[in-house]
Amino acid sequence: MSETFFSPCPRSLESFLVDELKRFGASDIETVHGGVQYKGDWLLAWRTNLESRIATRVLWRVGMTRYRSEDEVYKLAYATTWAKWFSPEQTIRVYVTAIKSPLKSLNFTTLKVKDGLCDHFRTVVGKRPSVDTEAPDMRIHAFLTEDMCTLYLDTSGEPLYKRGFKPAKVEAPLKENLAAGILRLSGWQPGESLLDPMCGSGTFLVEAAQMTLNIAPGLGRGFAFEKFRNFDAGEYRRLHTSLLNQRLPVRSLPVFGADIDPYQIAATEENLAAAGLLEQVELVVNDVLDLEPPTAEGTWVSNPPYGVRLSTGDELAEWYPKLGDVLKRRFAGWNCYFLTADTQLAKLIGLRASKKTPLMNGDLDCRLYEYKMLAGSAREVFK
Repeated sequence: MSETFFSPCPRSLESFLVDELKRFGASDIETVHGGVQYKGDWLLAWRTNLESRIATRVLWRVGMTRYRSEDEVYKLAYATTWAKWFSPEQTIRVYVTAIKSPLKSLNFTTLKVKDGLCDHFRTVVGKRPSVDTEAPDMRIHAFLTEDMCTLYLDTSGEPLYKRGFKPAKVEAPLKENLAAGILRLSGWQPGESLLDPMCGSGTFLVEAAQMTLNIAPGLGRGFAFEKFRNFDAGEYRRLHTSLLNQRLPVRSLPVFGADIDPYQIAATEENLAAAGLLEQVELVVNDVLDLEPPTAEGTWVSNPPYGVRLSTGDELAEWYPKLGDVLKRRFAGWNCYFLTADTQLAKLIGLRASKKTPLMNGDLDCRLYEYKMLAGSAREVFK
């Protein structure tokens, strides 16, 4: 039976999500700004949760109507057959987002969706679920346009960029699905050299290593759909086992990380170890300005410190030209990518960007700058 799903994703990465969904077997794919709508069966929903590196969630459409008032939103929530899919013993949380909605208060609309859902349960089974704003069993999403209200039941639970293994956190974090999208935007292919010389907690490195070894990103975590009444545990177990068996043998990889801060390298080591990838990635404590390239050519990706988060503007104004000199003198033959919210990088680095892609890193409006360095001689070692 075909169902309708919607997966939000980081802006500018929609085409990569479409590529994934086609590979998973989705049909009737429609792209919108910041996400993709598509159709398929529950196996598709499971696969997307387990295998997508770009999607933020997999939302299952369970109700839709035209509306003009909060009462009509309430009626849709009341008429939706929630009790078929989960029990009143499971906790809920309602989220409402809107574009050009005539309704004046999203908080009040959220309350009406919750009331409709709870009244549905009272009518059908005589009791209502309770709200848990921290770790709900079921997340309900309402999306309002100018005249349409759509209800979704979240099949993912925690957002999909939470891969389920990352214990060490650092300042200026990068979401995993954004990191995976940047790797796709760079044109890097598994098996090619990859360097993050300011690796933070190692997000680029973990994503690249998993991609190279064909490790599905969701294998180590659970999902909300496992709590649905219609969940087929046996069929899901077969899919999960199949993906486990598709992993490639563990081996040393041409994936390299560096950072000037030993604490950051320790965080990267902790996260790589939690992902079972510590021995596959080479790490060093080193200042990016002193770094030598690990191979003759490859892809450099980094989310460098910028004024909003970590450094002062004066410090960065002095640092950016030095960084540009390092690329010119030592990294000939490399394609280099910088994600930053600081437009001073492009002005001061002393290089002409061949491409710049707008991206959002959390609430920060960023650009991914591409610098393709002309090929030349390479240094001998990764120091």
